[in-house]
This record gives sequence, structure tokens and C-alpha cells, in this order.
Amino acid sequence: MDPKGRIALVTGAASGIGRASARLLAARGATVVLADLDRAAGEEAAAEIESRGGRARFLQLDVSSADQLERAFATVVEEHGGLHVLHNNAGLVAGQPDFPETAAARIATVVAVNVGGTFVATRLAIEAIARSGGGAIVNMSSTLALATETADPVYAATKAAVKRFTELSAPIAEARGVRVNAVLPGGVDTPILAKTGGGAGPADWLAPRLEQIQLLAPEQIAATVLALIEDERRNGETVVVRNRPRRGPGR
Repeated sequence: MDPKGRIALVTGAASGIGRASARLLAARGATVVLADLDRAAGEEAAAEIESRGGRARFLQLDVSSADQLERAFATVVEEHGGLHVLHNNAGLVAGQPDFPETAAARIATVVAVNVGGTFVATRLAIEAIARSGGGAIVNMSSTLALATETADPVYAATKAAVKRFTELSAPIAEARGVRVNAVLPGGVDTPILAKTGGGAGPADWLAPRLEQIQLLAPEQIAATVLALIEDERRNGETVVVRNRPRRGPGR
């Protein structure tokens, strides 16, 4: 599907992968609605796209709220005449302190955003996109969905749920003209890394891993998202984007 002239909604679009995906979709000619809880950063991201000649608007949204999601989809369809693309990118890590000391309320919030937000938004998008003639949904999972050990089992398990939900919902959505795929990135150079350590920097348990790999750029993941949107043969795929090993001195 060519994004040109299409309507795209990107959640978690104020920074990182979501912002890079919104920027790329706009560059391909889509009208992009950037949804995020952070109004200041979201409005700045939308303004940046428009300054480059793209079409964008900001919509404040807490994806953990089903009511807000329903209103957001209704607003997008009403204002733009339909919806063709959804990039479910909004997500949270559990952060500090590590599990099982993680606060109960924080666990509930991470599950509500990563799982509830993705599941509900996908359900609403299937309906809206089908009425608009078809299109694509790309969900954001993580290589931690495949991990056998991690200090953040809450985040990893939510991303495993997104992976399986994508695979299981894809054939159902396809019958309505909607393709559903997911991307599973490794470590990406985004603000979420600092949040693993409570905002001051990456968590201590991540340090040995980060020393061994080259972080991916948000633009690399955005390019994978775009490829899944454009290629109409792809449905139900969960695409892994792995980090390359860090090259040592003299290598």
C-alpha cells in the first residue's frame, strides 16, 4: 500500500521510534496523526513534520484508556474521512526497582499500556480501516518477547503478548481487508533506555549487554515499519531486527 494520500495514526509518536515512523510516513505523503500523552513533545514533533512540508497534527492520548482510544479513533475518522494505517508504538518499561520489588501500580500501568492499549487500538483500527477500504496495522513488540531471562519480566511478557496477538489476530483482520504485522527490535537508541534505570540512564542489568552491541537507530525500525505497511503480501509476520555486535578496538 502506497502511504501517499492515506491517513495514518501513530501512538507514542512524541519521540523515539514513533516519531521516526511518523516523520517517514509523512515524507511518503501520508497525513499523520501523532498521538501521545506528552503534549509539548507531541506538538513539537508534529510542527517539525509540517515545517518539512508534511501533513501532521497532534492528538493527546493515553492508550491505557479504552474511552480515550474510542474518542481518538472517532476524531481521526471524522476529521480526516477515514483511517488506513495504525502504528501501535506506545509502550512502557517497568523501570526501577527491579521485579519483584516493582510497585504493583506500575505493573498494572505497564500491562494497561503495552497490552491493553495495543489490543484495544487494534480492534478499533480494524473496524475503521475496513470501512476506509483496507490498510495495515503494525504493532511494536521486542526481542525481549523471545528472551529466556530478563530483569524486567513484566515488559518482556507484555511484548510476548503483543507478538502472539499479532499472529492470532492477523487472519481475522485479513478477512476484512486489514493486514496486521509486528516488529521486534533489539536495543534501540531511544529515551526508553534511560527509563529502564528510572530516568537517569540504562538499568545496571542492561550495562553488560549494551557494551556488546551497537544500538539500532529509531529510523532503522521506522524503515521496517514502512516496509510492512507498503508490502501487501505481508500479514501475520513478526519481524525481528537484531543488533550487530560492537566492534572492538583494532577490529
